[in-house]
Amino acid sequence: MDENTIQNRLATLFQIILVAGVVGALWDQAWFDAFIISGIFLITLLPTVFARKFDVVIPAEFQLVTIIFVFASLFLGEVHGYYFKIWWWDIALHTVSGFLLGIVGFLLVYVMNETERVSLYMKPGFIAFFAFLFALGVGVFWEFFEYIADKIFDFTMQKPAFGDSTGLTDTITDLMVDALGAMVISLLGYRYLKSHPTQGLMQRWIRKFIKNNPRLFKKTHQRG
Repeated sequence: MDENTIQNRLATLFQIILVAGVVGALWDQAWFDAFIISGIFLITLLPTVFARKFDVVIPAEFQLVTIIFVFASLFLGEVHGYYFKIWWWDIALHTVSGFLLGIVGFLLVYVMNETERVSLYMKPGFIAFFAFLFALGVGVFWEFFEYIADKIFDFTMQKPAFGDSTGLTDTITDLMVDALGAMVISLLGYRYLKSHPTQGLMQRWIRKFIKNNPRLFKKTHQRG
């Protein structure tokens, strides 16, 4: 059994757990939980939908990590209350979100830089800076969403943190660790563009993405 098959089966396992969660919530007549878990399940399908819509091949590792992140943050965190049970749960997941969004931002501008459809060349420093701002920007909009959800629907997405019951410390801490994760990915991306190292998780994902989507990187292949 190859590595991709194992990762795809693990991703499917997490999705099956979500489906079981929906069934359990319906059985208990917990309609709101059933609705939320159904939404979480649909979110885990987004990488596959995106790949088919835009005809790109997303590395199985990235899909698996994305599904695990959604599972841990929304299903375990929000539905099962892990944000309250484990004090560092929110911090860890926001750091991971900075990593993931940084990679997405990096790949977005890297594809633009390498495709023949865009007659523009961006320096490695700009690409890395864009990846950082992209991840941080999405993090800011997520905090907007948490605030609006709490005010309109009386959720508790902005949680007490470090003795502050207002949620302000939670918001600032989330943005700080978002920035930390994004900065790490930006620096790794800059290093990749400057020296093209072969070691490291991010470098592996980037190389696999390029290999699986050669039509997006014609400039790269022409230079090679």
